[in-house]
Amino acid sequence: MDAKKIYLTAEGLEELQKEYDDLAKKKRPEILDRLSDARNQGDLSENAEYVAAREELSFIDGRIDEVEELLKQATLIKEEDHKSGGKAVVALGSTVTLHVSGKKEVFTVVGEWEADPTDKKISHESPLGKALMGKGIGEKFEVDAPAGKIAYTVVSIN
Repeated sequence: MDAKKIYLTAEGLEELQKEYDDLAKKKRPEILDRLSDARNQGDLSENAEYVAAREELSFIDGRIDEVEELLKQATLIKEEDHKSGGKAVVALGSTVTLHVSGKKEVFTVVGEWEADPTDKKISHESPLGKALMGKGIGEKFEVDAPAGKIAYTVVSIN
């Protein structure tokens, strides 16, 4: 198994735990009931409900295993990681306001499992995330993008 650390915010860890609880305590028992009902209908070779329930059970068991592994490897992002020598710097979990192309954009730097660009959550492994790490307020930097280099300035860090 890959020993790569899985970085999660407290919110991301809570979401993952909720998903695990929902799968293990609600969805899996529901599917087991469906499977039992389908099994009681007789001939399993032509029973579409039985086949569908088996496939769904297999999918849910796989996801439960995946989430369990993520929870075991999860490293919680701590607030104190945001300071370097007393000054605020961009780190995992930072919410950063950037000045780009004449406007302000706000991003949160998260681990790759929580990344959601549509929600302005960027991975610390993405080009912008990598460039942001360790930057302080007022620092300027450029990121190569498909459309060319994009210049950014760090406005604030929370």
